[in-house]
Amino acid sequence: MREFLEKMREIGEVADIEEPLSGEFAMPKMASGTNKLLFFHKTPQGRTVMNVTATRRSLALALGVGEADVGKRFSQAGYQGSVVREGTLSTKPPDLSRIPAIKFFPGDAGKYLTAGIVFSRYQGIENASIHRMLILDGQRVAARLVEGRHTYVLHQEALARGDRLPVAVAIGVHPAVTFASCTRVPKGMELPFAAEILGGEIRVHQCGNGVLVPEAEVVLEGYIGTETAPEGPFVDITGTYDSVRVQPVIHFTGMHLEKDFIYHSILPGGNEHRILMGVPYEPIIFKAVSGVTEVRNVVLTTGGCGYLHAVIQIKKSTQGDAKNAMMAAFAAHTSLKHVVVVDEDIDPADPEEVEFAIATRVRGDQDIMVVTGVRGSSLDPSRLGDGTNVKVGLDATMVRGREDEFRRACW
Repeated sequence: MREFLEKMREIGEVADIEEPLSGEFAMPKMASGTNKLLFFHKTPQGRTVMNVTATRRSLALALGVGEADVGKRFSQAGYQGSVVREGTLSTKPPDLSRIPAIKFFPGDAGKYLTAGIVFSRYQGIENASIHRMLILDGQRVAARLVEGRHTYVLHQEALARGDRLPVAVAIGVHPAVTFASCTRVPKGMELPFAAEILGGEIRVHQCGNGVLVPEAEVVLEGYIGTETAPEGPFVDITGTYDSVRVQPVIHFTGMHLEKDFIYHSILPGGNEHRILMGVPYEPIIFKAVSGVTEVRNVVLTTGGCGYLHAVIQIKKSTQGDAKNAMMAAFAAHTSLKHVVVVDEDIDPADPEEVEFAIATRVRGDQDIMVVTGVRGSSLDPSRLGDGTNVKVGLDATMVRGREDEFRRACW
């Protein structure tokens, strides 16, 4: 992560906060008011960074691609990177009070770890994914394990065998590792995918419980057993409070801190959260849509919480291509709520361009597709009690054969 921080500093995207902070919510308030990477040098427990990848530009820099190329480039990933083991990680007894975790909003249940990647390993299968974690005390957190996701599945398999699931939480990693952990990849391929992004190789250490972790500023190793605890309230991607649930507890048995470590914290509902929720889905949607039409780009918009709205740019071959693209996108990312399909002359990352396309190329009686009674996001407050919602697709493309009537004048 430190190498990436220096790259951001070189392009003038780091704001160093040297003065002491006043007020419980000073850091999250500052992070919400800017997309610059904030480096807080004088928090009580240690140095902290926020907004590490709060823009598409910063994430693209971390991934080594152009801003418009993320979907296409990683839809073709081969997951062929090498994972190189470098020995066993040394740890000391855990003490979460040494970590500058944050309570972000007044209604939060407490202090949360939000940028911790949970690496798990069971029966030879590995996984890496981000889970929000409510700090309970110096050795325990309550982790939100979304039902059906891989960490949840591995935990259930371990419990069925009477075992605990070994895990290690890594905080302060290279953003490529974070991106890989947020992307839906083949089972156990998060680390090889990260290695591929980083140029073909990633170095890892083995924790005392057998879990492999990459280089990180903070590593917490432990187990998820049968213990549970209430988790929440917590502000999630929509900026609204998610519900309180009984969730598994992670009991930590060891902790590793780099010398003068830098803690990474993600603002819930902020742009970094939205970027990391949405952009990793763009390759999946790109690949799905490419199976039905010629796709140019996919953007999950920050205004759509980085998760619920997609704009898909295509090159039409037939008049029905846009609706096929909508259906492919909804199938690839089931939490999508609204999809807008645009032509090649519309920048899908520019809200004004997209609105222009909707204004001039959409007829409500012909170009809007409404699908009711389908699965939606559990984070969307408009969902029904059974979890279903309504999906809407807008065909904001030019009518085939009448393109000259829709094109904008230019020099």
